[in-house]
Formats: sequence, C-alpha cells, structure tokens
Amino acid sequence: MILGGWGRYPVADCRVADLRDETGARDAVLRASATLIARGQGRSYGDAALNPAGTLLTRRLNRFLAFDPQTGDLTCESGVLLDDILSVFVRRGWFPPVTPGTRQVSLGGMIAADVHGKNHHQAGPFCRHIRALDLMLADGRVVTCSPDQEPGLFRATCGGMGLTGIILRATVRLMPIETAWIRQRVIRCASLSEVMAAFAAAGDAPYSVAWIDGLSGGGALGRSVLFLGAHALRQDLPPSLRQDPLRVPERRRLSVPVPLPGAVLSPPVVRLFNGVYFRRAQEGTGLVDLDSFFYPLDAVRHWNRIYGRRGFVQFQCVLPLAASAEGLARLLAVTAAAGLGSFLSVLKLFGPGPGGMLSFPMEGYTLALDFPLSAAVPGLLRQLEAIVCDHGGRLYLAKDALMTPQTFRSGYPELPGFLAECDRVGATGCFSSLQSQRVMP
Repeated sequence: MILGGWGRYPVADCRVADLRDETGARDAVLRASATLIARGQGRSYGDAALNPAGTLLTRRLNRFLAFDPQTGDLTCESGVLLDDILSVFVRRGWFPPVTPGTRQVSLGGMIAADVHGKNHHQAGPFCRHIRALDLMLADGRVVTCSPDQEPGLFRATCGGMGLTGIILRATVRLMPIETAWIRQRVIRCASLSEVMAAFAAAGDAPYSVAWIDGLSGGGALGRSVLFLGAHALRQDLPPSLRQDPLRVPERRRLSVPVPLPGAVLSPPVVRLFNGVYFRRAQEGTGLVDLDSFFYPLDAVRHWNRIYGRRGFVQFQCVLPLAASAEGLARLLAVTAAAGLGSFLSVLKLFGPGPGGMLSFPMEGYTLALDFPLSAAVPGLLRQLEAIVCDHGGRLYLAKDALMTPQTFRSGYPELPGFLAECDRVGATGCFSSLQSQRVMP
C-alpha cells in the first residue's frame, strides 16, 4: 500500500497489516521477519509512521472501554480518534486537557508524539495527563506502564514515536467544561519583540497562539496576530446560547478536491495574503466555538493539497526561553530572505516541566513554518537547523521529514537513555520507521 504522512512527502510502498485486536497485534509482532511500526491516523507530517517492511494499522482498535464520571478518566483503545472523543464527551461536559490543532489524530498517535497544545505553558504536554497505558513489546507481552509503574518505559513511550512497542490502550484524564465556547481575545502585534512581550504579559490566559508573518522583514519582522483564549462559563454566554451551552455549532466544511498548482502559493501570493490577513485582523474580545478556536484547519478537508502535487514539509522547532528572541529573529530573517513563502506560520510559548525522553517541548518558544516542497527547500532547512542547534533548540519529530542525525542528537540529550530502554525491552531490533532509520542510523 502506498502511504505517506500529512505533508504528502515522502511516500512509501508499505506492507501493511490491519490490526483488529490484541491477538492480531501479537500475531503480527511474533511473525514479523523485519522491523515494524504502528500507524494511527497518519497525521504525522513526514515519515514517522512509515516502514516499507511492515506498517501496522491501528485504526480498527477503536473501542471506548471505560469512563469514570467522578474523575474524568477515559480508557479506550489506541485507534480511537480525538474526533470520536470530542463527539461523545463535549456534550457531556468533558474536554481533553491538551489538544493538538486537529481532531483527526488517534489516541496512540497523541501519546507517541506527546502532542502539545495552545496551553502548554499551563498544562504541559499530553502525556502528563495519561494515567496508564498498555504496551505490547517485541516478544508479544503486554506491559502496563505509568508514571509509577515501569516509569522508564513510560517516559520512553511518551514521545517515543512508536519505537518502544505497540500502544494498545490508554487512560487519559479529561477535564470538565461548562460550555462548548471559548472567550477569545485578539491582539495585533507589529513585530517579533511586540508579540513576545504580549505572550509574556498573557501568562494567565489558559490558551495562547500567534499567527506570524514568515515573509515580513525590517521593522515588521515577526509581525503577528496573537489569539488568547479561556473556556467560557455558562454565565459568559448570551441567553440564546445558555439553553444548550454544550452544543458545538455545525460549520460548513470546504474541500480541496485535487492538489493545487504551485503558483497558488508562490511567494508573491503568500506575501500578499500575509499583508491582508494582518491588516484585516480584528482586535478585541468575543466568543468563538471550540472547533473554530482549536481546529480551524479541520474546516477544510484535504487542506494539505493546497501545497501542490509534490507536497510540503513543516519545520517546527523550539528554542530555550533565554535564546528565543535572538534565535527567532535569525530564523525569520533567513526565511524572509529565502523568499520561499511559508503560508502557515505559528508561534507558541511553552512552559517548564519534564516530558518523555524524546518529548519535543522545552521552556521557550516554538515556531512552525510550512514550505511547499521544491529543490531549494532542503538547503533552506539546513540553514534553519543550524540556527536551532546554535541556540540549543530541537526539532519536532512528529512534523519532521528531513532532519539530519546530527541535529537530532544535538537536540535530544536523553537519547542514550531512550536507546537503553529500547534495548532493555527488546524493541531495538523489532520497531523502526523510515524516520528512525534516518535520524538514528
């Protein structure tokens, strides 16, 4: 089967097995003659869920198993989608404590990437809220691990990109909400220094994220639109919404039926769009529904096709807080000078706190830049990688397609401990992906 990531680059002809239950997973592991990797919804952007020798599809491991309304603890199989969780539990007054920017991800994928959201500065990464998970090892045994039980294996699995085994089930603690609405504040910031000051001043806001202009230069370098949010209480809603405060309004969904021509996202077009978007951003406060705040791109099916037939790559890095101002300025200046046009550029502030051994976040700023794939893009990414390494940062494995082994080793100081844990449980010769083969040759 021809498979790819969300960036549609690279693609690979993979031998697949469709897992339906624990027995099927065990059979696939014990009969394997080469290494394997589990794949959920395929929303990692590059090659993290691709293995031509064996890719195990977990989408049929999709059952809810238990829910405790006293604690919010939800137990389900790893192929359950965030979309399923939201569809069932928002109406009941529950919401995930951390959510990425799409509903179309599996629970297992969220754990494997230890995803983050707009509230990392307060809530940390997703796996901070995992109570326990069941992991199938290379010998077919199933081990329950948690922060207290098999803690080393737990930390290796959280953010470990599926390299420790197959995540079968997990328990996550949801948080209560009163409404399906967000109190949002929009702030326009004319420069990088201005938006960083606004982030710092808004530390009490539960959610924060900024769209950032990746092509502006000079005094406008890093001009941004900052979005702050907090879950609305029932009393915050107008009378017309208080009757059914947990109803998420349906929204019209568009679709990109085929890959668009490359000229659609040419640098002049992106520069024009960025200027218009910044000028038309309406400052102020108001109410927006959960989908509009957290998952705006889900309103466009197959939005990844806008980048054309060759696909796109995303460069997402995080820089330590002390090095962020200088490092971000250099990254944006090099990107603007290259003129390759980053259509979707996002800036977020991460807070402190430990994650998994290969978890992406650290205290500081994370910048995400999308580039339509072209012959010039790999060279630009090498320049950007060098800047990240010079400033003590790292790249996000869930978004990566081209990172070098040197950049990977530089950014992940707990790699030796991770590899030791994989060796301890026998995962090293059993689980791998095209990504792991590239960055850990």
